[in-house]
Amino acid sequence: MLIVLLVVLAGIFIFSLGLLLRWSPRKPRPFADANGKILAGSVSEKIRVDINGLPQGMFVKGKDETNPVLLFLHGGPGMPEYFLAHIYPTGLENHFTVCWWERHGVGLSYRPDILPETMTVEQEISDTLEVTSYLRERFHKEKVCLLAHSGGSFIGIQAAARAPHLYYAYVGMSQMSYQLESERLAYEYMLRQFTASGKARMARKLEAAPVSMTALLPAAYNALRDEAMHSLGIGTTHAMRSVVSGIFLPVMKTQEYTFRERLNIWRGKAFAQRLMWDKIVATDLRKQVTRLDLPVYFLHGLYDYTVSYTLAKSYFEQLQAPLKGFYTFERSAHSPLFEEPEKALRILQQDVLAGMNRLADAE
Repeated sequence: MLIVLLVVLAGIFIFSLGLLLRWSPRKPRPFADANGKILAGSVSEKIRVDINGLPQGMFVKGKDETNPVLLFLHGGPGMPEYFLAHIYPTGLENHFTVCWWERHGVGLSYRPDILPETMTVEQEISDTLEVTSYLRERFHKEKVCLLAHSGGSFIGIQAAARAPHLYYAYVGMSQMSYQLESERLAYEYMLRQFTASGKARMARKLEAAPVSMTALLPAAYNALRDEAMHSLGIGTTHAMRSVVSGIFLPVMKTQEYTFRERLNIWRGKAFAQRLMWDKIVATDLRKQVTRLDLPVYFLHGLYDYTVSYTLAKSYFEQLQAPLKGFYTFERSAHSPLFEEPEKALRILQQDVLAGMNRLADAE
């Protein structure tokens, strides 16, 4: 009976996969007006661009190419977020030309022959600056806006510090500061919550993998981390309780990827995590980046323990910059842009874009 059930399930899976592949356009649809006519001056594409000698993939979306350009650095270290914009529309493309770049070694930019030794922070910073140069040249912009999320903020803030002249503004969403300390705070919070709610099994697993400030994160903690955070509403979004239903299935249903590209998202995530996570966790950005010579804005969810809200607020207060703004999202965890898009877009329009225009006028 079990064998028959397995055969039936396998058949359903293969049939569903075939339908998914058949229906998938494998590229983004163009922007169109109410009559179905493609909007003049709009852009909606999936491309690969030579960045520092390697082809790297990105989606470029915008309803008007004359709008300011926004480069989005996804988190991870290896988890592209273009799929999230389909579940939680941001409205960014109405006001910006948005580049959803999938960074070196991950997502559209993953290849099995990428050398592990190239997966470094320095490579990521250099690639960020190269992608920025590509966007500036292609869209005839003197500068772009840099929006970096979570693990992307670890790279983004260093790129902005190195080349502030390339950017109108730096926006850090769930901005990292010292991730080892953030993980310790998350560990202590989760252990308290699971103990108080009587979830003894999860509490025991955490107790067996303690996080301290004197060592790298235990492998057992890393393996448990995502499940534990999402079950408590402190992960990707405050409402998301399952990595499978909230991330895995939406990625696999995103029709603008080929099936191989969907698989490569997971291959790249594991690849980047293995090679870069420990370095990111161990680096204290509070000591490494103390000043930015451009406007800086932090967007952070109140429920976020994936990257500590408290540490980000403290880092913001000590960070020197000519113009700063810190914004608390009261209903969000780790992804304010996707959880409270109206508020995020209002900030980007009224504060970030307005600041960019003031700077342009002053120059």
